[in-house]
Amino acid sequence: MKKAIVAKKIGMTQIFGPRGEMIPVTVLEAAPNVVVQVKTVENDGYKAVKIGFGAVKAKRVIKPVKGQFDKVRLEPRKLLKEFKFENSEDYSPGMEIKADIFAVGDKVDICGISKGKGFQGSIKRHGLHRGPMTHGSKYHRGSGAMAGSSTPGKVKKGKRLPGHMGSKRVTVQNLLVVRADADKNIILVKGAIPGANNSVVFIKETVKTKLKKLKKQ
Repeated sequence: MKKAIVAKKIGMTQIFGPRGEMIPVTVLEAAPNVVVQVKTVENDGYKAVKIGFGAVKAKRVIKPVKGQFDKVRLEPRKLLKEFKFENSEDYSPGMEIKADIFAVGDKVDICGISKGKGFQGSIKRHGLHRGPMTHGSKYHRGSGAMAGSSTPGKVKKGKRLPGHMGSKRVTVQNLLVVRADADKNIILVKGAIPGANNSVVFIKETVKTKLKKLKKQ
């Protein structure tokens, strides 16, 4: 991986392509990501770049975290995130990573926390079919048979039942970058991504394209 950035989801809108077609896009604000530390194989056992994202008051940062920023004379950031860049030696503490790290036409994977739906039934949570809603039916929105009588005589693991829905780490792969504006620090990605508005997401260079190239070779 050579490209990655932390961004904030602003919301969805639509733009028009060169042929007049409507393109649904998600607007991502990639405020400058500041390099806090560059990890090396000699010192840390692996190569990575630690990035700080988001403004925060110094008094709201605990001392161990604040010490990492004081060491390189940087203002504290709200979030710290490591990316395992193949070219990590090209980065140095204090360097800023902006939206122009990605170009129009790049394919990316975006990871975020999905919206929490609370406790939901099996129909909404798993998309199961309901029973007949006519008079006399005793089965409407239940989960169906549980244990199959005496064989196997127990509920199998993985049975789709009611429970907590959402608030999980979700990755959407192979999305197209439609626009990248370094001046405004905005990236437009075609399609929807997980998470609520103003939530933090991680944008990485896609994996699928690399796998296809390896298979062709």
